[in-house]
Amino acid sequence: MHVHNESELKSADLCFYLSFSTIATKNTLQKFKHNLVVHSSNLPNGRGWSPLTWQILEGKKMITTSLFEAEEDVDRGKIYLQKDLEFSGFELLDELRMLQGNLIIGMCSEYIQTYPDVLLHAQVQDGEGSYYSRRRPVDSELNPDISIREQLNLFRVADNSNYPAYVEIDQHCYELWIKKKDEK
Repeated sequence: MHVHNESELKSADLCFYLSFSTIATKNTLQKFKHNLVVHSSNLPNGRGWSPLTWQILEGKKMITTSLFEAEEDVDRGKIYLQKDLEFSGFELLDELRMLQGNLIIGMCSEYIQTYPDVLLHAQVQDGEGSYYSRRRPVDSELNPDISIREQLNLFRVADNSNYPAYVEIDQHCYELWIKKKDEK
């Protein structure tokens, strides 16, 4: 079953929370034997919001994705699987999301195929880790005084429709969209 609203969830053994933008309630978590989240960071580092985007902005090309047990304490459950995904450094947002989505589907499939043995390999998160904040429109602002090359990663993660890159010059604001020219 695929739902977009927590109230539509019915009890089952497994529940995968994929691109879920809210925190599951205790009542929801109790409906399932296992509540599973796939998060694009090397937990405990990179807890929080939009970890793939923040890491691309940090210049990372190798990003670890973790499949873990959801708990009331956000992004802190036992880790069942971790996989690395390497990027060229030139993918735009749609390509990043496609590669990320393929990895996530593969990890969910692996979890199901190896269940319940996968539970034997659970790793407790160790350490405080780090936390990414929710991205806001201001996070897509370009600096007009530095080169495009230096800001390419910001262009790469910009969503042309929902949060495009923009620049303010002399009290004028300009949206800048990016699209790859057809490669030959």
